[in-house]
Formats: sequence, C-alpha cells, structure tokens
Amino acid sequence: MNHELAPRRRRDGRRSRKWLLLLLLFAIAAGVTIWWKLSHSANTSYVVPQYTAQPNPIMIRGEWTEQYARGSDEGMLIPMPIASRLLGDGVRYEEKTESIILTNDTKVMHFKTGELDATLNRKPMTLRFAAKKFDDDLYLPIAPLTELFGIQIKLAESTGIVTLYEPGEEVRHGKVSLSKTKGITMREGPAKSYPIVEDLLAGTDVRILEEEEEGWYKIQSASGHFGYAAKSGVAIGELETIPSEKEDDKPFVAWKSEGQKINLTWEAVYSANPDTAKIGELPGVNVVSPTWFELVDGEGNVRSNANSSYVKWAHSKGIQVWGLFSNGFEPDRTHNALSSYESRSVMIQQMLAYAKTFKLQGVNIDFENVYTKDKDNLVQFVREMTPLMHEQNLVVSIDVTAKSNSEMWSAFLDRKRLGASVDFMMLMAYDEHWASSPVSGSVSSLPWTENSVRRILEEDGVPASKFILGVPLYTRIWTEEPNGEGGVKVSSKTMSMNAVNKLIEEKKLKPVFSAETGQNYVEFKEDKALKRIWIEDAVSMKARAELVGKYDLGGVASWRRGFESQDIWDVLDKTLQNK
Repeated sequence: MNHELAPRRRRDGRRSRKWLLLLLLFAIAAGVTIWWKLSHSANTSYVVPQYTAQPNPIMIRGEWTEQYARGSDEGMLIPMPIASRLLGDGVRYEEKTESIILTNDTKVMHFKTGELDATLNRKPMTLRFAAKKFDDDLYLPIAPLTELFGIQIKLAESTGIVTLYEPGEEVRHGKVSLSKTKGITMREGPAKSYPIVEDLLAGTDVRILEEEEEGWYKIQSASGHFGYAAKSGVAIGELETIPSEKEDDKPFVAWKSEGQKINLTWEAVYSANPDTAKIGELPGVNVVSPTWFELVDGEGNVRSNANSSYVKWAHSKGIQVWGLFSNGFEPDRTHNALSSYESRSVMIQQMLAYAKTFKLQGVNIDFENVYTKDKDNLVQFVREMTPLMHEQNLVVSIDVTAKSNSEMWSAFLDRKRLGASVDFMMLMAYDEHWASSPVSGSVSSLPWTENSVRRILEEDGVPASKFILGVPLYTRIWTEEPNGEGGVKVSSKTMSMNAVNKLIEEKKLKPVFSAETGQNYVEFKEDKALKRIWIEDAVSMKARAELVGKYDLGGVASWRRGFESQDIWDVLDKTLQNK
C-alpha cells in the first residue's frame, strides 16, 4: 500500500462534504423562497361555502346556524330550534295538541300545526301561512315572528341565503371603496392565501361583522355570503340598530303613584269575608290582597270567595284590591292545570272575568308546593296571563319564597324569568324557622331577611323597583322541653303581635334586644319547659322597612292583616314613605 496517497483521499472527502453542505443550504434557501412567494402571493382559486349544500341557509349574527329555511318571501318558514334561539320563552310548542304559543309583553298568539285559524289575545284571527312539519321537524311561519317580535328577515335573491336580524341588534354598514375600481375579493380567511368566496364590485354594499387582526374585516356581502376583506378596500358606513319594539306598543304602567312605595297587606279569607266595619283604620296601606281565588281541579277551574262589599270598602279608602289566586298548595292538581295551553287559558279567562266582575286592580299569584318539573310551565302560565291582564289594566304580581334547596317550596320558582314577566314579585321573607322546625328560632331574623333579598336581586336580576319585601305580622312561641333521652323536644305555636304583648304583660317579662336577629327577644320557664319568643313588633318592622329604602325596593307586603298591633301601620308608613 502506497502510504503517500492516504492524505490526498482525506482531502478529497472533506471537499465532497463541503459541496454536499452547500447543496443542502441551497435547497433550504430555495424552499424558503418558494414558501415565501406562495404564502404572500394571492390565491386565485374559488371556494364554494359548505352552507350552500341546501337552499336557504339561515344566518344569525354573522354565523351560519347549520339550519335551513323553507319557502320564500313572506311565506318563509324557519325551524323551531331557530325560533327558540331567537325568542327564548317567547315561543312554546306543546306536541300533544300541536299547539304553538307566541308571547311577548303585550300579545299572546296561539295556533296549531297546519292550521290558519289562530287567536291573538283571545280574539280570532287568520294566519297567512301555517306552521308545517317536514320529516317530523316543525317549521314556523316567519310572518308572526316579525309582527310580534320585530324579527327582520333578508332574503338574498341571487343565493337564497336567509339572514335574520334580532331587535336591538347593531348592524355596521359599509361599502367596497370606490377607489378600488376593479373591486375586491372576499376570501375564506383573513389573508390573501385563502381562496376567494366572492368578487365584490366597487360601491357594493357590505355588512361589517368583526375587525380582524392584520388589516382585515369579517364581512357579509349583499348576496349573504360571509368572508374576509382587506380593510383598505372597505369604507365604514353608518351603524344601524334594529328597532326593539313597535311604536304602538306602549308599556304598561303598573304603579302610577310615582314616589310612593307599595304598602300591601294580605287579607286571609278562608270562608266568610271580614266585617269591614270592624277592620278599623289602616294608615298608609294602599293595596289589600284578599285570598279569594283558588284552583280547584286540573282542568283549570277556579273557585271564588270574592266580595263586592269588601271591594267597595277598600276603594272608599283609596286602597287598591289585588285578588290573590292560590293553587291550594296541591301539586298534582297544579301540574295538570299548568301542563296545557287549554287548561292555562281556563284559569286566565276565569281570573279575567272575576277581576272585571269585582272591579279589581290586580291579581296576586300564590302557587306553592309545586313540582320542580313544572318550573317552565309556571313561567309559561305567567307569560300568557300577564299581557291579557295588562289589556284590562290589571297589575300582575307573584309570591316567591326565599331561595333554598327545597324542591317543592323553592326550586320550582325561576325567579329570574318570572321577574321578567310580572309587574311585582313579593318575597315571602318569613318562616326562616317554620312551625315544625326541629330547632327554635326567629320567624324572620334581619340578617336572614337581608341576605334573602340580596340573593334574588344579585343572582336573579329582579329589578329592585319590582321587588316587594314580605314581612310577618306574626311570630311563634317556642317550647323546648326534655324528651327523656337527653335531648330536647321542640314545638311551636303561632302568635299575633297583640297576643305576645298580652303574654309579656301578664307574666311581667322584660324583652331584650337581640343584635344577632335584629329584634326583641324574651324567654321564660314554665314547669320544666323553656319558652322562647323572637318578637315581631315596631322595632322589627321598622328595620325591615329600612331595608326597602336601603335597596330601593318597591315596598312591603305584610302577612297578614289581623295579626298586627295597631302601631305597626304608622311605623311602616312613616319609614316607607320617609315621612
């Protein structure tokens, strides 16, 4: 072997490796150049949007809904899921009877699938187009949605694309800049590398949906297509707001005594009405709510204990009468009555008739002990009832309990949705410790009351002006006695204010103020039992009335007249009205 040749081969190997490295660097540079040119050059290909696979794709707020309309022009039909998305509680379908109910603040429309006959606020009318089913999917005519809710529809004739606009929606208009004499391209994404959806001529109207980064707008063209256009090619136009309500829909004014808080007291009528000659003066009370009306069966029939003499007496005192309508606290009866449009209508029509006959100014709904599954049914009942009551100039209010985990007494109440429909919501802020409570305690301590108020205002968004604080004119005397097993047996008895005062006087007791509950408290021994009373009096009533001022609530409602001591009315009146 010639050892003189070995170094030369090593030099040749190094030279080869250098050439390979140079070639690799050249290839990488060429690839980068090609990538840069491709990524920065305009894509000239066109794309067909997925939503054009079927006729009449529906667009809402700049997005394809993945749903399609049927028909054309005024006879356009939209799928039920789209109606629900737009209207929420404003649309209801009951499959058993194929009933469709549309409700807004002033109107209730009812019609059935495949039929043109309808009612609007109980009056017969004829629809121009009927609701229809296609492959078991329900489609509603757009016409009543436009008339009742102000939903606007734009049908692009060239493409069949349907764009729906909601009341209150803001629409930013624009135009393809006239300086772009050749027009612009609307692309699938915010870059020139995306394929073209549509060519837009100079001066063409567009709707600007969003402002994207790096100089692009998301737009909708006059043909209904969505895409992206360079900002330099679009001139911003005016901002249009879709009207929220029709000019002829004047809002109902529930309480015309501006600046005056509501001071309502419930009148318990279990059989005979009270002798009004024995009621005495009720200074400051401006509304009474007698418990006159009760649901008696699942068909919606209502029993009345209403009395014209009582109404005449109240009106002579300048007091409004809001008749209380109870469900009798019977859950099965209530479920059946709330479950269908027909039975709800029976209840509503009877209450309207009673209100007219007895010259009432309002109706107070008191449904308790209700199945949680009837939450939506109760909301629907109130939505159907309120517009018809307003038509007769009647106030609608509803009683609710403090929020708790109780299914039958609290969970069935959708306070947010109910508060959106009624004029007033009465919080029955009592029975913190109920009659059969296993422990003694206040019927309504001040901290518990305030927390109950605040939770509904904050969590459910009920307007403070609609919110009425219910206060107890009663208390309970609690008896705690040994049960023989080392524990305590607890029982209670309801007492009126005057009964408590009499007991305190007879036993020469000295109440003490409880800062923990915000009310006076007394206890005493009787045999082996401890008697305890958290007292409702002028002190506790004043504190609660001050909560009304603190949160600017609509007023108070007291349960019930006849339990109070006479001084309570002056205390409530002066504190509520800031006299």
